[in-house]
Amino acid sequence: MSEPGNRLRRLLESPNFDPQNYVKQLSQQSDGDRDLQEHRQKIQNLADETAQNLKKNVYKNYRQFIETAKEISYLESEMYQLSHILTEQKSIMESITQALLSTDKDETSKEMQAAFPKESEEVKQRSLTSLLEKVEGGKTIMDTPGRHLVYNGDLVEFDVDNMSPVQKVHAFLMNDCLLIATWLANRRGAVKYKYNALYDLESFAVVNVKDNPPMKDMFKILMFPDSRIFQAENSKIKKEWLEILDETKKNKANKERGKKEEEKTPTSPIRVEVSTNPFDQDDDDEQAEVEENVDLGLEWIQELPEDLDVCIAQRDFEGAVDLLEKLNEYLKEQPLTTKVKELRAKVDERVRQLTDVLVFELSPDRSLRGGPQATRRAVLQLIRLGQSTKACELFLKNRAAAVHTAIRQLRIEGATLLYIHKLCNIFFTGLLETAKEFQMDFAGNTGCYSAFVAWSRSAMRMFVDAFSKQVFDSKENLSTASECVKVAKEHCLQLTDIGLDLTFTLESLLVKDVKAALLSYKDVIVEATKHRNSEEMWRRMNLMTPEALAKLKEEMRASGMSTFDAYTGADCWVNLSYTLVAFTKQLLSFLEEALKLYFPELHTVLLESLREIVMVAVQHVDYSLRCEQDADKKAFVVLNAAFLHDCVLPEVERRFEEAVGKPAKQLRELRKSTRPVRINPESTTSLV
Repeated sequence: MSEPGNRLRRLLESPNFDPQNYVKQLSQQSDGDRDLQEHRQKIQNLADETAQNLKKNVYKNYRQFIETAKEISYLESEMYQLSHILTEQKSIMESITQALLSTDKDETSKEMQAAFPKESEEVKQRSLTSLLEKVEGGKTIMDTPGRHLVYNGDLVEFDVDNMSPVQKVHAFLMNDCLLIATWLANRRGAVKYKYNALYDLESFAVVNVKDNPPMKDMFKILMFPDSRIFQAENSKIKKEWLEILDETKKNKANKERGKKEEEKTPTSPIRVEVSTNPFDQDDDDEQAEVEENVDLGLEWIQELPEDLDVCIAQRDFEGAVDLLEKLNEYLKEQPLTTKVKELRAKVDERVRQLTDVLVFELSPDRSLRGGPQATRRAVLQLIRLGQSTKACELFLKNRAAAVHTAIRQLRIEGATLLYIHKLCNIFFTGLLETAKEFQMDFAGNTGCYSAFVAWSRSAMRMFVDAFSKQVFDSKENLSTASECVKVAKEHCLQLTDIGLDLTFTLESLLVKDVKAALLSYKDVIVEATKHRNSEEMWRRMNLMTPEALAKLKEEMRASGMSTFDAYTGADCWVNLSYTLVAFTKQLLSFLEEALKLYFPELHTVLLESLREIVMVAVQHVDYSLRCEQDADKKAFVVLNAAFLHDCVLPEVERRFEEAVGKPAKQLRELRKSTRPVRINPESTTSLV
């Protein structure tokens, strides 16, 4: 830049620059418009140079911008995971604290029950009876003896898929089951609710749902394979529901466990009376000897429950499963004594906690950026815990959410073919990676493969919905639609490398839209042909320049009409009418694009469409042969008819049969029904 330009730059970049004073001084110093125009040009040149330098700097640091954005994205993901780990550790520490305090609570509750057993039981049953009188269809619930009310309250049920409110419900928690009743819109007397569902306490699991405003104070009830989500009025009521549900489930399990032990070791009054039996003492000694032979005093066994808690808190899932397998191996040959049962009960509680954490790891709420490999850790540990069915279900749900998110985030481009290339690349690459990961994780569980095949078909339906919406709903031309379908087929064939063939599924889902596109384009060609026929003058075609003639010859040879050169003459003339040449080009173009879209289900539809298009031209030539009076024009019509019968129809029939591998019966019958015409101006023979 020149010295005046540098001075101007320094002036504009100075921190004390005042635009108003600068303009005032400039207008006072200038002699006229010429000086102002020159100064304006200098400022414009400086602005252009600055913009160019800025653009160069952006291009120069473009890679650094991308890398910085990636690092920010990775950091965001790691911060989210760290937050999740801290939240889990906090919840685990709270559960450990509650477990330590539960002993005192149990002793207190036992003392209260011992002091007032009959009164509390009767009060609870009376409360339940009075409440169930308000439930339509709930009278038979009290038929079970010993059933009483533990807790009840209003909840709001949400849809599991889209997290939208569904209905307001009232939940009744009893000592052995959970009743869900919906609110009646039109109340009848004292009846306020309507029976909805009754779940046994052992048939479902309760999972805390992390608060994600405005979705908060929620918990989920899992009943394989379904689930329901409820929202409490506030966090305090939600906490009460979770604690009371967990405590009630434990009480029922302990009660049933005690009944089973009593059934296995019944106390007979006769044995007490016959105290002189010499074998009684031997049996007692034998039982005591078995108890002594089971050594549970090993240090690692004593510390096992605490070690499992630590592994779960530190997300060391592999270490926790290793400890469980070691314990199972040790207890496999040991007799089932009271000490072993107590140890099993403690360990089973930790197994449930570990399972809940692994289930959350595979939930779609987690980050989906890691791909299928990110789920491997949780899936393998669930399989090792003997829950391969649950692992398969959660893995496929996770991948379905990932596919849906990837398709939804794909930006719709202006060019349809470009969008379809990106869509196919994202979907089929993700499907291929999911299949490979599934084969690796579930190699020893062949029973899960049917679930993967069913999931693949549902994922294909999701892909076809997005595909059809962009290709067929937007009314793209047949050429673009055929290219898009060809791209989808090519990507689908890549799945056969791993033994997964979804071509039939893809074709069956697309056949309706493809058929509609073929029929629509066929109608366009028929209308265009009829319009040209109405303006037919039966004159030779003059292309004016040799270049145009050469171009037409090349187009015809590319379309397969190798005999077209015989119908061209000197001086850029073609011995065919413009209407027939345009019809031939349009027919062969339709055939080429339609064959790219060909499915076996569309065989008859395509043949009938071709036959209908050809019949428009045949009927027009036949009408002209019958009605034309001029001898020269009639001879020219005969020449065009011969071209249509001897060149166009055989070429269409040949190309169709080569591409499809089946005979084109309708086209063959149409060609046989048209008699070859002789070039005789005085002949009145028609084409048909």
